[in-house]
Amino acid sequence: MNNQSYDLNQLSASAPEKKSTIAVLRKLFALIAEEKGKLYLACLFIIINALINLSGPLLVGYAIDHYVQHKEYHGLLVISGFLLAMYLVGFCTSYVQTRLMGGVGQRLLFQLRNAVFRKLQELPVAFFNQNKAGDLISRINNDTDKLNQFFSQSLMQFVGSLIIMIGAGIFLLSIHIELGSAALAPALLIVVFTKLASPWVKRTNALNLKSVGGMSAEIQESLNNFKVIIAFNRRDYFRERFEQVNTQNYTTAMKAGVANNIFMPVYGLSANLGQVVVLVMGIYLIATGSFTVGLLISFLAYVNNFYNPLRQLAALWANFQVAMAGWDRISQLLALESNLETVQDNSFPVQPALLEFKDVSFGYPNGKPVLHHISFTLERGKTYAFVGPTGGGKTTTASLIARLYDPTEGKIMLEGKDIRSYDATTRATTIGFILQEPFLFSGTVRENILYGNEQYLDYTNEQLVQVVHDAGLEALLARFDNGLDTTVSNSGDSISLGQKQLLAFMRAVLRNPSLLILDEATANIDTVTEQLLEDILRRLPATTTRVIIAHRLNTIESADEIFFINAGEVNRAGSLQDAMHMLLQEKRQS
Repeated sequence: MNNQSYDLNQLSASAPEKKSTIAVLRKLFALIAEEKGKLYLACLFIIINALINLSGPLLVGYAIDHYVQHKEYHGLLVISGFLLAMYLVGFCTSYVQTRLMGGVGQRLLFQLRNAVFRKLQELPVAFFNQNKAGDLISRINNDTDKLNQFFSQSLMQFVGSLIIMIGAGIFLLSIHIELGSAALAPALLIVVFTKLASPWVKRTNALNLKSVGGMSAEIQESLNNFKVIIAFNRRDYFRERFEQVNTQNYTTAMKAGVANNIFMPVYGLSANLGQVVVLVMGIYLIATGSFTVGLLISFLAYVNNFYNPLRQLAALWANFQVAMAGWDRISQLLALESNLETVQDNSFPVQPALLEFKDVSFGYPNGKPVLHHISFTLERGKTYAFVGPTGGGKTTTASLIARLYDPTEGKIMLEGKDIRSYDATTRATTIGFILQEPFLFSGTVRENILYGNEQYLDYTNEQLVQVVHDAGLEALLARFDNGLDTTVSNSGDSISLGQKQLLAFMRAVLRNPSLLILDEATANIDTVTEQLLEDILRRLPATTTRVIIAHRLNTIESADEIFFINAGEVNRAGSLQDAMHMLLQEKRQS
């Protein structure tokens, strides 16, 4: 068993040397393998469009030398009509490839977001404890959109510019190799500069994306806790924290802006040098009679066709680096695997205990050990109480029972078999867990109590009300004004905190679990309702095992057995009086 760290920031800091750009692109294109046909078709249209644009200057130069200088206007009109037809075809091909790539980009965005969200659903609770929700939201929304923008807008421009640039270079060398070589010489400056600057540009953009995620996390955390901020009149704290992350984001954004625009002046300088070289040498060649005016005009046009795409490539290359930085953050998340692996256990024990801890130890990643070699057994149909001081390990023990984590040492047996051998569906059906602050989803009471319970999904409201009645939960449902149709917001603000716990209670009981864990489940409800819940618990099937974590001793007075959990150890407390004695003794020592 392992104690894997899922902190994405730490993983990024300790990541091995980055893969080559080719390897990264190969993995990225694997995600859109189904789009290959559309990509090839888009590339075909780009090649056609590039050939049309490259043919223009040559025809213009030919028309100047053969028709303009000799005043043959018929030939000039023919060339003009042919050029017009070519450019209309180029317009159509450009429009079609834009439509094609727009669809590819949106489908990539759709698939990426689905892939990231599916991966998040596969990861254990430890991952979400170690990473902020705002940063994860930024990876799903912002980073994936950077890739979408690159594919839908920049990729085909990148390919088109590259084809035109290569074609223009070929035309320059084929028309006059010496003049062409001189015109292309400044491009060497661009190659060297791009090679040296690209890693810095990508790294700067990665830091900016990380700061955007950090700012999203800070905003999400502050808004979630805004009631507390207001209650303690600490808006200044809110402002200071936001100013800090906003300043950090501003700094990284400024650096990224400089990095993304640093190519443009260098590429512009190279283009200007190329034009000056061609103009000076071209005039000299015309004076010596080895060159024509039409060819010089064509040559200057091809120089522009070579260096203008380079200017575009400067901006597109920066977009590419942003997209790759976003892809690094996304692929880092997609590469994670859950440490809650499923193992084989083909044993068939005779009348096993419902659940058993065998020499179990546990510690959170990068934290101190919480539990030390604990062993205990939970029998079917009994009620167990976990008591102890805050931070003693009660909730951790319950989380291990529900397999929200795996122990770092030892084994947990469920019905005589390693709990890791059960699939998630079977385990969730067998073990119910009611948290102190249950999470609710936007929707209705009906949708919340049926969450993850496929047994009653097709039931009508009338049938479901009967199921609730048969389970003895009708008194809880009556606490909601509109019954099953009562509206619930994801924050739960549309209903009281006590009603939230009632919903969680109903959701767990309707699943008919063999083991029901209540972690301070009655902490936010009144005494009358608490008595009602206890009556419902007593009406559960005789085989249902209950584990109750509570600080109020009256909640656990009916327990069959009490475990005292403190300092990483679990001991049988015996009677309620013994548990009270242990708690008092612990308070005196602390």
